[in-house]
Amino acid sequence: MKYLKIIILIVALIIGAVFVYMSMSPPKSPLGTASFKNELHDLEVVYSRPYKKGRLIFGAEKNEALVPYGKYWRTGANAATTFMTGSSISFGGKEIAAGTYQLYTIPGAESWLVFLNSEHDKYFAIMEPDQTKDIVKVVVPSYSVETPVEQFTIDFAKDSTSVSLNLKWDTTFISIPIK
Repeated sequence: MKYLKIIILIVALIIGAVFVYMSMSPPKSPLGTASFKNELHDLEVVYSRPYKKGRLIFGAEKNEALVPYGKYWRTGANAATTFMTGSSISFGGKEIAAGTYQLYTIPGAESWLVFLNSEHDKYFAIMEPDQTKDIVKVVVPSYSVETPVEQFTIDFAKDSTSVSLNLKWDTTFISIPIK
């Protein structure tokens, strides 16, 4: 009986040490936030930011791409990406109401499908979303950039007529216009 108590104590200490170590080490795909605010817009995106780490990011599944062309992607790591708007906007030419949405994509070599889904309460979106709750589906062109982007990045850019939501990773860049 005495040995059983000692074994249980040792196992508990090991488990505790593992949890302490995991909480102290930086996440492999840290949480990121992009926001944009002016008199017309109050926009925010919350997402996980994986690193390239020498891997093929976008490409054919047969080439073992991390994010294969033509396949659903939760647009980040760990959890589904959240898109929030404080007012009604045009997202890629489609009208949406103020609210919180999940952002999903299907990457392609020439263009991407971008979805906003009203199922915003899914945090760990490992499986595909309920597609009946897609409120927006837009097609945007995909561009190549010369300098690879090591860590997946989402940001906003403003020009004279609109705001764009930009997604960049490796040598791929897409931009969704917001008005």
